[in-house]
Amino acid sequence: MSTLMNFTTTKTLLTATINSTTTAKVLTFHRRLTCSAAATPRLVPNPPDLIKWVRREGGFVHPSVRIAESGPYGLGLVASEEIPKGSQLIGLPEHVPLRFPVVESGGGDEACVGLVNLARYVPEELWAMRLGLKLLQERAKTGSFWWPYICNLPETFTVPIFFSGDDIKNLQYAPLLYQVNKRCRFLLDFEREVRREVEDVKFEDHPFGGRDVDASSLGWAMSAVSSRAFRLHGKALQNGNIGDVPMMLPLIDMCNHSFNPNAEIVQEQGSRDPKMLVKVVAGMNIKEHEHMTLNYGCLNNDFFLLDYGFVVPSNPYDCIELKYDGGLFDAASMAAGVSNPNFSSPAPWQQQILSGLNLDGDQALLKVTLGGPEVVEGRLLAALRALLTNDAEAVQKHDLNTLKSLSVKAPLGLANETAVLRTLIALCVIALSHFPTKIMEDETLLKNNVSTSMELALQFRIQKKSVIIDVMRDLTKRVKLLSSNESLAS
Repeated sequence: MSTLMNFTTTKTLLTATINSTTTAKVLTFHRRLTCSAAATPRLVPNPPDLIKWVRREGGFVHPSVRIAESGPYGLGLVASEEIPKGSQLIGLPEHVPLRFPVVESGGGDEACVGLVNLARYVPEELWAMRLGLKLLQERAKTGSFWWPYICNLPETFTVPIFFSGDDIKNLQYAPLLYQVNKRCRFLLDFEREVRREVEDVKFEDHPFGGRDVDASSLGWAMSAVSSRAFRLHGKALQNGNIGDVPMMLPLIDMCNHSFNPNAEIVQEQGSRDPKMLVKVVAGMNIKEHEHMTLNYGCLNNDFFLLDYGFVVPSNPYDCIELKYDGGLFDAASMAAGVSNPNFSSPAPWQQQILSGLNLDGDQALLKVTLGGPEVVEGRLLAALRALLTNDAEAVQKHDLNTLKSLSVKAPLGLANETAVLRTLIALCVIALSHFPTKIMEDETLLKNNVSTSMELALQFRIQKKSVIIDVMRDLTKRVKLLSSNESLAS
């Protein structure tokens, strides 16, 4: 039925750059050649009709829903004719979603128990790998119930763990490079744990049917889940408590992303019927030939690229990440013309405020952000306001929420607010200088015939630079407004 883990043909690189001073470790992702005529190759050529399978299993699919190519995003769902608002588009009965098994103590077959044991090596932040183990198990199983769904999955993914080493570096953004390398290292380590756990397991108890699972197949499964799964309500714990459960929703997961979606997921669970039904309902009229979209979440482009393999242009939730560092902030303040900044040596009362903002102490969270809906993260703004004044009494008149709000106009006076905004602008200049190329250079490269991964890397870094520039423009306007207010006051 399916050739699983030991693909033996075309190779795509899965690269882990451990750090800038060590040699990159390269994994090889072996995948099958395909004769599929589709622009988006799936695991097998000419896979079963997914819509017919869902209907055969008791699910509902609106007669006007079709599977079609969705430009650069691969396959998607389109309307063959106009669908009115409120119409049910898809409905899945409880047994159709793919979930990680819940094993009661003393119960479950050995293969299932083995899967649960392997999942214990997976950190919570990489929850997609847990469900990915179940996906690999079903892919290896002859006659799997989910085979019609699995063989419709993409054979490759455009997430950065499958980028070449050069294209990972071309992202030019240290926080994302860290996350990519962290995932690659995890896959390398987890491969060894999987091999050790199944080394002496009998064939009939083997969680993957005796097939070899390497870091590349683990990466494929983790990417399939991270790019397609939904976290929905379900029976998550052995005590029966209801919690968020990752599920792969056949057909529903072919809806593409939009911050202004035309459809939404609805969960229903009747009081008399314990079976859960997951539905997709039209949130507005869907025109003929229009693609059906869901909102994957209010995420920045780091998450979209890392988990889904695409970049959202002009993403209103995109931001840049900085480390709260006294030396860096002193340098930015001095570059902005602020005299005697206190970031490296705050007074005791200022340290107390930093502790209240979780920017000081053993458990401090030093990651701060610029951009997104806040423009300036509240913790960063409050820290700057407090450390760029020597008036402890004035600061203590305000609570932290006031100091954290950009909409509160100059709570510590015009001079303090101007110094804060100029320091933030200088931080933006410093952040922008860490990119070795300019936006115009990146846009010129995009016009060339570059690989998909290089194209994504260029799009990603263009958007990051655009975020910084947008923040600078916003803050510059605020400085000018403060200057005009100061002139009027004079």
